[in-house]
Amino acid sequence: MKGIRQLADHLDISIGTVSRALNGKKDVNEETRRRVLEAAERLGYVANQSGRALRKGSTGVIGFMMQTGHEITGQGDTFFMSVFDGVQTVFARHGLDLVALLCSSEEDPDAYLERVVARGFADGIMLSATRRIDHRFALLDRRKIPFVSLGRSLTDVGQPFIDLDFEGMATTVMTRLATRGHRRIAVLRPHDDLNLGHVFVARCREVLAEYGLVLEDDLIFNASPNEAGGYRIGQELARHPNRPSAIVVLNDGSVTGLFHGLEAAGLTPGNDIAVIGLHSPQARYLSPRLTCFDLSLRDLGISLAETLLASMPAYATLYPDAAHRQLWPLTLINGESG
Repeated sequence: MKGIRQLADHLDISIGTVSRALNGKKDVNEETRRRVLEAAERLGYVANQSGRALRKGSTGVIGFMMQTGHEITGQGDTFFMSVFDGVQTVFARHGLDLVALLCSSEEDPDAYLERVVARGFADGIMLSATRRIDHRFALLDRRKIPFVSLGRSLTDVGQPFIDLDFEGMATTVMTRLATRGHRRIAVLRPHDDLNLGHVFVARCREVLAEYGLVLEDDLIFNASPNEAGGYRIGQELARHPNRPSAIVVLNDGSVTGLFHGLEAAGLTPGNDIAVIGLHSPQARYLSPRLTCFDLSLRDLGISLAETLLASMPAYATLYPDAAHRQLWPLTLINGESG
């Protein structure tokens, strides 16, 4: 049984009475309510969610847009699954459901989001993989759809965001390396136009300038965020005519490949070249032990969800202390690689 009309016909009760009984209205007597609920369960009644959403003016769904494909996310599934756990922990308090909006690597993300918005099935949107110039921000702002971004962009419409503190990471890691005598330091950043790469490189240059050092253009490497991308850069470093003494890796999926690429070329991470990266489940098995930055992904997801809800009128009063914009701290964990 798929509709309220069929349920009403079966019970020989008006559709209005059945609807009020299912929704717990007090003007329905208990015997009628009992009959309706028992019949609904016995006959497998399924509510028409689109109709219910139209009446309520909301869907109870929040969409999280992410791009798929090994070349884009690398091992990002482990990252997002932990973030999703924190997000849904918050949404469950309010009967909201998180839906992953998976944009194929072969599709334009702006066109994808335009199509999602046109269907109107989400009350709010979470964006990831924010680009230097990101037209998705303007689209959601223009359509008055509440959204929060996991990351920043030069396209700023005043939306709430949480971003990892890549400036703080750059300050810590470049200060550490410069004071330990490193003079030629490399950076491995994402291969596309993700804003985090621009933010990190800009701050690295500022910090190194304080020590009279320069982040040279030929030491800024770009690679896919996966093991193959890291392996390729490891090989390139080994062949470099003026090899740097240290490299900082911005994507956790590339670190393992970088280690293997260096080792295949006869170089030992932490000895021949210092390596500092982001923590990942795979990194814990590296030898020497990786010096890395870590964070609580579940807590990040919780804050991301609360930040979004604080911008939505129906929930704003429940989260008066949620940050509108926040840089999420990264903690340096000492290892043996750098």
